[in-house]
Amino acid sequence: MAAQLTERLDKHFGITERGSSIRTEFLGGATTFMTMAYIIVVNPAILAFAGFPVEPSTVATIVTAVFGCFLMGLYANRPLAVAPYMGENAFIAFGLAAMALGWETRLGAVFVSGIAFLLLSLAKIRPWLANSISPSMKHSFACGIGLFLTLIGLYETGIITSSVKGMPASVMTITGTGILRNPDVPLKLGNLHDPQVILSMLGFLIIVCLLYRRVKGAILIGMIVTAVVGFICGFGQAPKAIFGLPFVPPYDLSPIAFKLDILGVLTLKHLPILLTLFLMGFLDTLGTLVGVGAAGKMLDKEGNFIDIEKPMVVDAISCIFSSLIGSSTSGAYIESAAGVREGARTGFATIITGILFACCLFFIPLLAPLQNLKYAYAPALMAVGLLMLGSIRQIDMDDLTESTPAMATIAMMIFSYNIANGLTAGLVLYTVIKIGTGRWKDINSGSVILSLMCLTYFIFGLPH
Repeated sequence: MAAQLTERLDKHFGITERGSSIRTEFLGGATTFMTMAYIIVVNPAILAFAGFPVEPSTVATIVTAVFGCFLMGLYANRPLAVAPYMGENAFIAFGLAAMALGWETRLGAVFVSGIAFLLLSLAKIRPWLANSISPSMKHSFACGIGLFLTLIGLYETGIITSSVKGMPASVMTITGTGILRNPDVPLKLGNLHDPQVILSMLGFLIIVCLLYRRVKGAILIGMIVTAVVGFICGFGQAPKAIFGLPFVPPYDLSPIAFKLDILGVLTLKHLPILLTLFLMGFLDTLGTLVGVGAAGKMLDKEGNFIDIEKPMVVDAISCIFSSLIGSSTSGAYIESAAGVREGARTGFATIITGILFACCLFFIPLLAPLQNLKYAYAPALMAVGLLMLGSIRQIDMDDLTESTPAMATIAMMIFSYNIANGLTAGLVLYTVIKIGTGRWKDINSGSVILSLMCLTYFIFGLPH
């Protein structure tokens, strides 16, 4: 019976055909889950600033991840886990604060942008635009996202921290105004004597050593070992409860599901919101597909993601679904690269990730303290970032018209702490430099359209 099931799974997902195995896919899916499970706690916490009730928002976050992962696994058959995006949730919570919009209207904006994604994907315009980008630029996306993940990991572990940490508020205000000023230095070295920071560094070294020895499940093993050591050392809080039933109070979706205000956002004054959400979602998905695709050898010789239409359709449908049940823009997660680095190559790994998310519905009270173990999961992000840096070898550094926009993409991603900012800046600069140097033949209609779209983001959108 077990042999027959294994054979059917292998045949359906093409596991052996893609050079993988059931065990490897399981490890890959579990690793991806471990590196992105923080979203269960972080997304509701961010959306709470926009008025979303935390408990229902937690359920909506998990259900969105389950839906997206299953759809990606069964339809697109790619090892790309789906969940509500970081960045877009911050835009919805903080970027729109000055406009005094209710959370219902903000969900309406997510729904409309999702419809736009779907229409462009079905018309194959979205994939056409994605495939019009040069190989150097695509690999700069992967490199930039790798360094972005590394910065997140360094910051989460406390190895790097804000330069103003520990300083009194009075030092950071402009005299007589009460307004915060820019810090002289944005970041500084953290407290390397902090036991949890030391644990983080230990976790990173364990993962790197295991990766060097090509140990299967290296990233997952490293996280588990670090977490166990941390608990032994007393760094972890006991949960208030273990089990909780989903879809009943307080974990009930009814306060937020289907409460979106679509008509309220379909006005001219809200166009910048729709434009920003559309471009952020489009470019985050593109960056993730290229970044993870490069890590998992899912790109063709021209650097195009093979059969890109299906994962883009999945992203669009997931985005629509998330808005309907009460969560922010969702899509493929760059943390999927962790599972891909463990050998995941098919949608079966994504199904495993989805199943693990589904299990979390019954353990929500247990998750909050577990997801505070930054010293365990953040080193994995640093390791994945390290592995993604290999893409820099594919950037044509001898051609300034290719290397300059690539550098801008990488730098803006990291230093503005936003993937979409890097992608938009790089794509605009690419076309401008090609025209300015007389290299007209290197650009096509797709790259021009992309550049103009990105330019509108800076002129009429709400970049942050």
